[in-house]
Amino acid sequence: MFSKNKIASAIVLAMASGNYAMAAEPASPDGAKNKIETIQVTATKRSESIQDVPVSISALNGKQLDKLGLDNFNEYVEFLPNVVFQGTGPGQNEVYIRGAATTQTNISVSTVQALQPSVAFYLDEQPVSMQGRNLDVYATDMQRVEVLPGPQGTLFGASSQAGTIRMITNKPDHSGFSAGFKTSISATKGGEMSNSVEAYLNITPTDDLALRIAAYNDSQGGWIDNILNDPDNGGYRGSAVVISRISGGVLADPANTPIVVPKNDSLVEDDINDAIYSGARFSASYHISQDWNLLVQHTQQSLSTEGVFSYDPNLEGESSTNRFQPERNDDDFGLTTWTLEGRLAKLDIVYTGGYLDREINSLIDYTGYTNGGLFSAYYVCSYYGLPAEEQECLDPTKFYHEDTDTNRVTHELRFNTPVENRWRLTAGVFYDDQDLSTIGSFKIPNTDLFPNMARTLPGNEGINSDGGPFPSEIGFVNDITHTIEQIAVFGQGEYDLTDTLTLTLGARWYQIDDTYKGSTSTVDVSGRLRAFGDGSNQALIDFFGEDAAQGYIDAIDSGQLDVSLLDDNGTLTVDDVIYKASIDWKMNDDLLIFATYSEGFRPPVTNRVGGGAAAKPEGAFADFRIPVYSTTDTLTNYELGTKGDFLEGTLRINATAYYSEIDDLQTSRFDPTNISFLVFTDNVGKAEILGLDADFQWYATDNLVLSGAMSWMDTELTEINNELRGIAPPEGSRLPFSAEFSGNLQASYFYMLENGWEGYVNGAINYTGDRLVGMSMDAYVMEDATRLIYGTGSGLKIQQEADVYSGVNYTDTNGNGFAGGRYVQESYAVANIAFGIRTDEWKAELYIDNITDERGDQYIDTQQFTPKVVSSRPRTIGMRFSYDMY
Repeated sequence: MFSKNKIASAIVLAMASGNYAMAAEPASPDGAKNKIETIQVTATKRSESIQDVPVSISALNGKQLDKLGLDNFNEYVEFLPNVVFQGTGPGQNEVYIRGAATTQTNISVSTVQALQPSVAFYLDEQPVSMQGRNLDVYATDMQRVEVLPGPQGTLFGASSQAGTIRMITNKPDHSGFSAGFKTSISATKGGEMSNSVEAYLNITPTDDLALRIAAYNDSQGGWIDNILNDPDNGGYRGSAVVISRISGGVLADPANTPIVVPKNDSLVEDDINDAIYSGARFSASYHISQDWNLLVQHTQQSLSTEGVFSYDPNLEGESSTNRFQPERNDDDFGLTTWTLEGRLAKLDIVYTGGYLDREINSLIDYTGYTNGGLFSAYYVCSYYGLPAEEQECLDPTKFYHEDTDTNRVTHELRFNTPVENRWRLTAGVFYDDQDLSTIGSFKIPNTDLFPNMARTLPGNEGINSDGGPFPSEIGFVNDITHTIEQIAVFGQGEYDLTDTLTLTLGARWYQIDDTYKGSTSTVDVSGRLRAFGDGSNQALIDFFGEDAAQGYIDAIDSGQLDVSLLDDNGTLTVDDVIYKASIDWKMNDDLLIFATYSEGFRPPVTNRVGGGAAAKPEGAFADFRIPVYSTTDTLTNYELGTKGDFLEGTLRINATAYYSEIDDLQTSRFDPTNISFLVFTDNVGKAEILGLDADFQWYATDNLVLSGAMSWMDTELTEINNELRGIAPPEGSRLPFSAEFSGNLQASYFYMLENGWEGYVNGAINYTGDRLVGMSMDAYVMEDATRLIYGTGSGLKIQQEADVYSGVNYTDTNGNGFAGGRYVQESYAVANIAFGIRTDEWKAELYIDNITDERGDQYIDTQQFTPKVVSSRPRTIGMRFSYDMY
């Protein structure tokens, strides 16, 4: 699987590039040699030097975030080469670390049927990870951002399967008054102006009470243009041919069936993809006594976007799209947290809790749904029982509207023994209660053909009755409440075998209850799961009917359909214990070597239409049933790392080699032509990952600081479910979304001006290698649909992985079977530079981001059957100014 020359090359590269966990500073005024600043981190839930923790960690402190101009999620992930994000815009991204990635869930059903994340996301002490749409927290007034690659499940729990990201805020400072602000303005090539303002205030009304307020508003101008749809010049024209083919040839004469081309005249606009972050954080710290402190914080944020952040590659340029419905995404959250810290005898005690309330309101153009799917013609065309000359296909314009409310309450109580002991213990109990309620309404059928369809769909009677909540154009509704309740007990102990050798052992027991209730327009999800949970033949007959129930009974009896984890109420319950063990050797004060074994897990997911059979039960799909749930998938990790300071503390090199195995690999599956339900989750096989992370920081001179990071990995799908052969990539293929090699380099040069001010130049370049898209070899299918619908292909690179793609039951425009392949997000490099002047109080800076105007492929979205590309922001030139008072 892995060749020695790749490993050797990666080790050589590690010595030439890496990450940075330092803040570049000018030469010491007394002429002494500068040493690298060491960040204090809390990766083990204790405050320790980043160089003393036997865990691979990347950390950006507040100075670095400020220096790099990083404010939102997408920006700071770009500087962490072992971390990737994939998604369709702000507030709509998922995060992957060290290559542990599968297919992303369609954003239009992300809150209903998404996988749980494989990376845990924390704001201070609170987990804020969410399925489908990670919380996009604006990085204002931050102390640092910590990234812990590899499983962190023993201390950080569910979803810390491949790693954990923690944003640590600045806390109220009891030493006295301070205040400051920073503002920026910038222009993006071919786009709108952007501007931002941030401010903080720290006051101490009494010796024991400190208050801190931070507020921000960041208006980010767009650069994507919604151009007039011109079907004769590469625009969207629709195609009765592709509709007929995907729908099984239902049209008698598809080539001559009249179609209506959708219009977007009223929506034509330049720079449609605006985003506005606004919010505030309020903090209060109170010294109850000498040994006890209370911290209470509340964060309120509103993220509002319009338009889309992807372009149509079949159109001219790299900023043009055709959209046929207004689009927006309003994402608001409020997070209240509290932390009580104290000491009883020799025990440090921490109790922390939080309440998160998040509301999402989205409107999405869903016109592309007509480009594929078993029932496309049914929704768009009038054909049934009609002669060829009377068949027609009408306006395919569609939309999706979603309202989602999420509430999450967490509590954690933990105990730490004194750090000076030869043995040290961190132990605690954790409770988590999440409640997600979503109503998603789809305009699918053309209401000129089916004016009463929403009323007459099975299970949907009365939804459009007088006073009902949905207009007549709504044809399908998801009304789902998803509750996840978790309790866990964890512990991690350290024992100093000698003065330089330490053994660490950790474990976590958890139990998760996953309750999925509600209905779709056609299915009573609650009743379905209760019938499976009961498991008796009579319960299945009562729900499905005597004829249909027999198929479910046979599937359960044969073991093809597993319902053993459900109780009578349809609640899914899983419990397990995961472990961690490591040993670290402090060779001297400047060099640490460690070896670690660790486990991580991702919670299970219940499917809303589990048990459904394939629409065409042939071959591998003859006995296939959609799983009622996907079970927990686990990642087992082995790593060997080193952390070292050299040359009298002016050079730091950290490196970690790792090998990971994923069992019961979860993925989101999307098969519109064979499976009777479009989107569901499944455990599809196994995978292996071998990789190397490395970083370096070096004071080359008193005035020049160099730093960098690299990530090399070789991922392999080692086992795949039988029914996915010919659909998913074969064994030996790479996992999606992660590059074999990524890295960055930075340089900071400082110089003194005659008036005592300090000038500086910061430069950075980030490189991302080729990445494959998704877990389905459908790229050639998408290309054929693109040619039929737009009259031209996308021009995107495809990696062929099979001679024939068997995932669909139709042929290409030439009547041949499709080859199997995946789109390639091609490699790219982005360079930034900044010139500034600063004093102890203020800083002014001119910066250029993406100097070469590189439009790197950050994500290729195929969720509507033709590819759309999310690219890096075009060249942006701006100015920043900040002022601090102490």
